[in-house]
Amino acid sequence: MGETLDDVGPWLAEAWSRLRPGPVPAEDAAVLAVVVAAVVAAVAVPLLWRHLRVVVTVVHELGHGLVGVLCGRRFTGFVLRGDMSGHAVTVGPARGAGRVLSTWAGYPAPAVVGALLVRAAGTGWAPTVLGVGALVLLVSLVRVRSWYTALVMVALTAATAALWWWVGGALQAAVLLGVGLFLLVGAWRHLGALLGSRSPGSDAAVLAGLTRVPRWCWVLSFAVVLGLASWFALAPFGALAGLA
Repeated sequence: MGETLDDVGPWLAEAWSRLRPGPVPAEDAAVLAVVVAAVVAAVAVPLLWRHLRVVVTVVHELGHGLVGVLCGRRFTGFVLRGDMSGHAVTVGPARGAGRVLSTWAGYPAPAVVGALLVRAAGTGWAPTVLGVGALVLLVSLVRVRSWYTALVMVALTAATAALWWWVGGALQAAVLLGVGLFLLVGAWRHLGALLGSRSPGSDAAVLAGLTRVPRWCWVLSFAVVLGLASWFALAPFGALAGLA
């Protein structure tokens, strides 16, 4: 037992050290240009978007689940589908504030998370965010409810953990910045798809049925949060442009 603890101790110390914030990355216009180009390609090229948008869907569904838990509901599972849509289930009262908030949280979640990732990338918090993110994804594995969902979540968990453990700080920050921007733009694309949808099962339609507040009001509330998140994420870049 003593030898086991001795073996585990250094590993825990190393893991803890890798969770600590690192130095603020130096501003590099070339790196920023590469990251932005990669994000534009991921969102604008249909083949890439078709496969990568599942990352936005994962955050959307986990947003439902997390807010549901915070509102006292029970998050029982979520499913990702081959068309990159998804569905999360929280158990609790069929109506009320908890149901409304957990239903509402899906569309804002990718933008909010994306904005936080962008800020974290530029302030030295990339190692901490990646370590915590890998843990969150790992814990979320117990809530998957299909083989496809499990495959996607295992791949995302492994990629995040590898980036946290084996990759240096500068590259960590660049990848985190790219993922954050991708989530932000992806959130707007998902909202655009919602505008063109009249499905009675959409989040906005369900919210309208739960509250008698018109569907368009809920869509507008999503847009307001996405706009605020985008401003929060991109304000530092505007300040830097003004100083240039």
